Amino acid sequence: MPTPRTAEEPGPRPGGTPPRRRRGSTGARLPYLLIAPAIVAVAAVYAFPLVKTVIMSFQDMGRRELWTGDTPPWVGLDQFTNILGDAEFWQVTGRTVLFMAVCVVLTMGLGLLIALLMQRLSTWVRLLLTGALIAAWSMPLLVATSIFRWLSDSDYGLINTLVDQLPGVEFLGHNWFLDPWQGFSIVVALVVWGAIPFVVITLHAALTQVPKELTEAAQLDGAGAYTVYRYVTWPVIRPVFQMAATLSVIWDFNVFGQIFLLRGNKPEPEYETLGLYSFSKAFESTSFSQGTAIALITVLLLAGVAVYYVRQLMKTGEVE
Repeated sequence: MPTPRTAEEPGPRPGGTPPRRRRGSTGARLPYLLIAPAIVAVAAVYAFPLVKTVIMSFQDMGRRELWTGDTPPWVGLDQFTNILGDAEFWQVTGRTVLFMAVCVVLTMGLGLLIALLMQRLSTWVRLLLTGALIAAWSMPLLVATSIFRWLSDSDYGLINTLVDQLPGVEFLGHNWFLDPWQGFSIVVALVVWGAIPFVVITLHAALTQVPKELTEAAQLDGAGAYTVYRYVTWPVIRPVFQMAATLSVIWDFNVFGQIFLLRGNKPEPEYETLGLYSFSKAFESTSFSQGTAIALITVLLLAGVAVYYVRQLMKTGEVE
């Protein structure tokens, strides 16, 4: 005989659909509870400095207020109007954008070429190359900068020594940093060298997700290597490529340590990007509020890039 139903047990619905179980409130809140410690940690590290930066940018804080602890006078938007009306600021901004664009193009272009090359290598060579990339990626910035300072040394640098071996060329004693264009070529090489491992490993992982069946079918139909890449490979790796390029834009726009260390902790004005310009205004000119205002403008310039990056992440999640 069938067991009679009690009053607490809901019976089947009229259409024969089994009854739904209500999800408990604890289960709905569980994801938020799991990420709460991370949110608290990020807020503790970043929230107070960000709020302090915003407040200071509307004040006129100098050395006296720093040492005495007095409240700096409020100046409203004067810091921003002075900065935006300064021709030097726009010159530094243009230099920063150009430097970032060159670094991103070289990083993504070389990274994609190396990632495509890794597909054609044998397993042990690919593992060896991956290990070398990870070693370069994990190298501390101070060590990497010291290596590039030695490579570009005017008297004993490897670059000058190799170029000097060319017939009719005397390159020993050449100072790369006397000319900002030549000096920035060394900085770009350092930045690209440190960024390529991330791009190569990321794009190589994306290339492994390209279905081999589609590639083989396109080749059987007579498609060449470029056609296969354009219509089969690229649509698959494009979201990952865009996210890596967006991260490169953010990182290269904020380059600070490479230039600061290469120039012996005292970079010339011709080598200042927005980060160094903000540092110079705050600590060398002791105009802390102006330095924070420049930093805040930099954050606002990168906000659009960050929003684009988040949107790409959300689109990738929807596709998956």
